[in-house]
Amino acid sequence: LNKRQALTLFGNDISPIVLEVEFQTKDRLRFRLYDPNKQRFEVPLKIDGPGVTAEEANYEVEFSDDSTHFTVKRKSTGTVLWDSALVDLFFSNQFLQITTTVPSSSVYGFGEHEHPTFKHNMDFVTYGMFSRDQSPASFANLYGVHPFYMCVEPDSNAHGVLLLNSNAQDVTLSPNPSLTFRTIGGILDFYLFMGPTPENVVQQYTEAIGRPHMPAYWSLGFQLSRWGYNSLDVLKETVDRMKHYDIPYDVQHYDIDYMERRLDFTYDKVNFAGLPEFIKEMKKDGKHNIVILDSRKQQAEKAGPLGRQGVPGYSAAKARSSAKEATRAWQWQPGSRPPLKERERERRGERGRGSCQQLPQPHPLAAQFSRDLCPSERSSQIREWFVSFAGISDRSLSEKTLCPDSKTYLGDHYNTHSLFGWSQTEPTFNAVQQATGKRAFVLSRSTFVGSGKHGAHWLGDNFSQWKDLRRSIVGILEFNLFGIPYIGADICGFNYNATYELCLRWMQLGSFYPFSRNHNAEGNSEQDPAVFGDAFAKISRATLRIRYSLLPYLYTLFYESHVHGGTVVRSLMHEFTSDQETHGIDTAFLWGSAFMIAPVLEEATRSVTVYFPEAQWFDYYTVLPSAWKKNYATVSAPLNKIPLYIRGGYILPQQEPATTTTESRLNPFGLIIALDEQGQASGSLFWDDGDSIDTVENENYFLAKYTFSKVSGYI
Repeated sequence: LNKRQALTLFGNDISPIVLEVEFQTKDRLRFRLYDPNKQRFEVPLKIDGPGVTAEEANYEVEFSDDSTHFTVKRKSTGTVLWDSALVDLFFSNQFLQITTTVPSSSVYGFGEHEHPTFKHNMDFVTYGMFSRDQSPASFANLYGVHPFYMCVEPDSNAHGVLLLNSNAQDVTLSPNPSLTFRTIGGILDFYLFMGPTPENVVQQYTEAIGRPHMPAYWSLGFQLSRWGYNSLDVLKETVDRMKHYDIPYDVQHYDIDYMERRLDFTYDKVNFAGLPEFIKEMKKDGKHNIVILDSRKQQAEKAGPLGRQGVPGYSAAKARSSAKEATRAWQWQPGSRPPLKERERERRGERGRGSCQQLPQPHPLAAQFSRDLCPSERSSQIREWFVSFAGISDRSLSEKTLCPDSKTYLGDHYNTHSLFGWSQTEPTFNAVQQATGKRAFVLSRSTFVGSGKHGAHWLGDNFSQWKDLRRSIVGILEFNLFGIPYIGADICGFNYNATYELCLRWMQLGSFYPFSRNHNAEGNSEQDPAVFGDAFAKISRATLRIRYSLLPYLYTLFYESHVHGGTVVRSLMHEFTSDQETHGIDTAFLWGSAFMIAPVLEEATRSVTVYFPEAQWFDYYTVLPSAWKKNYATVSAPLNKIPLYIRGGYILPQQEPATTTTESRLNPFGLIIALDEQGQASGSLFWDDGDSIDTVENENYFLAKYTFSKVSGYI
């Protein structure tokens, strides 16, 4: 592309640029725009494909005669999936922009943000993407960066598109419908995934970026956490009342208040005296323990098992500015500390393994935070190019993080800021597995494209408000699209004090998050399910026992996601794509194809309006078939009940529940057989020891596939 008429307002326009098209697989197309004369930053995530011919591909690529227009079509239908006028392309040193039409307004994805609906509003809405430590706020750029979307076409086929770029960026959704991508660095590196079903799109996407990891079975149990126990005595009281009410409960988290002066690999020997012994007792009771580790560097001082070394690596997070001065990062923002050099990453793993082995073997939880480390005099020397973009909070690239001109192992912090959590997840994952000999549990708030291969995510510092309860469903659906199916929100909310009814309804909904954890902040009231009294505890216990009884089904879904790369939680649209009514529904969701959860999301409400797509549905509690198909119905939802439904045509494995998965895994199995209108059903069960590394890859597992026909009466 030699003669481009579109010039930016910022100068340093680049010409010529190259548009390179790569037919990677029959369902994956790569096209990228770059400067052929100078190497620019590219995300170090390698996505290869065997390569196919144009005849083999399910897409067609077309250029106008004068090379001013670039189009991608679905070969089978002729639907235009991507259509860009290249004369309108901007490509300067620090401002890149491209616009494409999309075939419909059913667009999903882009993250990480909090917004009210799963299906995006296309009325000139802009989403910024630049990792940021801030509590969820409408349309603000949050902890992760996922420039990926899925679009459902008018004929119900679906496709997905990834912009592989880690610079500060935003996307504007317009009612044409069209999308405008803007970024301030790197290249325009796009991947298109052909589907044609929503599940196919996610499978193809994770084939490219990495399949989701296989979680340990125990990590699917209920988890309890609090920043602010502040003493072992308070924690023991919490554990005792959970035991008193026999509430299912597998994992206890320990936040930074367990530490000595908040130093990693230490514990407070005054307020948490006896912690190692307590952790051992919890393990004897069949529970698991997870400690938080701030992924930062500490001053060299005596600090736990590492002596004067503090956390693995050097004494402080180090980067170097363009002025050659050292920069030290302390805490607390995702993306704040530069990714470690390869040898430092190895040392982090080596020392981390040693430190974990010297503790009473809890599982580490990595968290990334930081202070603002860009003094005003340096910041003023760096043009804040994003000031014209609507999508980045505070219009700043240096808020609570290093200066953009800092140098890191992966490149300039200007380019690599949003890669921090992603770069830390894999070495942490490997260190934990080498230290414990078991599957790692790595939970990171900061994520990027491909983070699901080694880590899990939670939706951050939410609020004890009804809107946060509702919007958590949107976040969980989106992260399943992003290839991070092990996802949840802080049950009952992190900030503020939860009311009785809000927390109860949240416990009901949270019992069906893939990652089910109750957690809140220092200074707020206790909100564990045993603290509100007998009635609350009884209802929470009953709902969690439903979860525990269905864990074999949930675990099988994670196996399928790990092997085939699809979703665990999905929207009704995902399964009933041709039903236009489902495209905007995000108040109910599915586990896999077969189990629908329809929670209460509003205060003082004792009924729920549920949409039943075209299928046979059975009430989970009564096992009676529903009379509704492809219609809405108002169903009863008293305070002690969350509406649940099973889809006909499926067999769900289940197991007698217990207080921990250690106990429940020893209990008898059963099958829920829900017949479709033809009197048939099918399903599967994946089973292994629940904790060993790579059981799927080593073929050390049991897989059963079930079919049932009313005609034969046999499974």
